[in-house]
Formats: sequence, structure tokens, C-alpha cells
Amino acid sequence: KDPANCIVMTASPRDRRKGQIKDNLDNRSRPTQDREAEPRAASIDTVTGPLQTTGGCVRAPQYLPLLAADHVSTATRIHQGGTMAAKQLTMDELTAGLDQIRQSPADDGEVRMIMRRPAVNERELLEEGQLDLAQGLVGDDWSTRGSQMTPPREPNPETQLTLMNARVAELVSGDRERWALAGDQLYVDFDIGMDNAPAGTQLSIGSAVIEVTAEPHTGCKKFVERVGMPAMEFVNSPEGKRMCLRGINTKVVTAGTIRRGDSVKKV
Repeated sequence: KDPANCIVMTASPRDRRKGQIKDNLDNRSRPTQDREAEPRAASIDTVTGPLQTTGGCVRAPQYLPLLAADHVSTATRIHQGGTMAAKQLTMDELTAGLDQIRQSPADDGEVRMIMRRPAVNERELLEEGQLDLAQGLVGDDWSTRGSQMTPPREPNPETQLTLMNARVAELVSGDRERWALAGDQLYVDFDIGMDNAPAGTQLSIGSAVIEVTAEPHTGCKKFVERVGMPAMEFVNSPEGKRMCLRGINTKVVTAGTIRRGDSVKKV
């Protein structure tokens, strides 16, 4: 994996002593003129969970809330007051956020986050990703996770790539650092509701094109564990389903490169 295309996470003091992500920290300390000649890396972000490095990318293998404090990065402690538990909003508080969600662009939206899942309960935040006709988001485990089930399942081509409205992710999760807990691969500032992007709608992102499928995206028990039952009921309410607040399933119809900040447009 290319370190330049991965979010660089802030290390805890314990991780720094062990030198587990020394290369990433050294790169941040280099003169600006040296870094500008390299592929653009993301600004520092944080995740929840024991930090590990694989090929220069920092992972949070568990990436679940309520982890032990000594497994949390320094920056996360600052941002979240030493706890991984996000406030779970009431239905009234969630409903109050609908007006902001309704203002999502109907066209010419933006990719706010790219996240792939190399394995169950692992997350990698990318600056750049490759969409492939057979693999979906390259490096994501969509094509292989069915083989781990009992009985094993073939990958469903209608659920190759999932999108979630970034405004919804912000509302139910509390802050950007927790968006990826939802488990979707792309978080977009774009109206993905049935009225604006029904099944069959094609969207161009970077040099790739994806197509919205009819496969429902309703959430699972992990979604409840991470953002709460009120949020689950909110996204699956009649209005929530019409607006596709939990997200949508798509498939790749034209392979290509996507980047954070790319426009999302209807073809």
C-alpha cells in the first residue's frame, strides 16, 4: 500500500517509544519544500483502536468505540475527552438535522472521505483509490468477506461499493473521526435519495463511473452498537428510507481513479 495515499494518524506516546510509526512522523517533520514534490498526503487524522502500521498505512484493527484509554492516540484524547463513546442523539435531535441534509447538492457534489476495509473490523482512510470492475474499491474486502461466512457466499455485484451522505454521517456519529465506523467506502456531500438518485442512476467520480443499484442498504447490529438504536430507527424511518439516509449500494461500471475532493456528478 502506498503510504502517500493513506491518512497519517497521530501516535500515542507509547507507540512513539516503540517506533511503530516513526517513518510517518519523520515525513511530517521534513521541510515543506521536500514534501511538496511528493504525492499529496492527507492532513493528520485519528482513529480509535490499537494503532498498527502495515506498508506505511496506520490501521485501527478493532476500530470500535469504548476502547481502553491506553490504546487511544493523544490527539483523540484531546478531541474526545479521553473516551471513545460518542453521544447518541435522541430521535428529536436527529430529526432536527434533516433540514441540513436536505440541502445536499443534487448534482456536482463532493467526495469527503474514501475508506476501505482490508479485513473485518479494519479501516484504511485513503486520499486516492482505484475502482475496478471486478474488485470494486481495490484493497477492500468486499470480494472476499463472503467466503468467511457460514455457509460461504459469493460476493454480491449489486453491493460492490456503498455510499453514505457525509451530512448524515456527521449527524449520527458526532464528528468526522467516527464517520468510518458506519462501514461505507465513500462519504459524499451529495443527495443520494431515491428522488435524486434512483436505482440505475450513474455517477461520475474522478475517472470512474458507478451505478446505483436497487439493493437496499439498511444497516446492521454493528451500526446500532456504534451510533445507537435511535439513529438506526431514524435512517430506516419512511422518510429516512426515501432519502437513503443509511446509504446506497452501487457497482462500478467504468474503472478509474477517485480522490478525496473529487466532484460527484450525475452522468
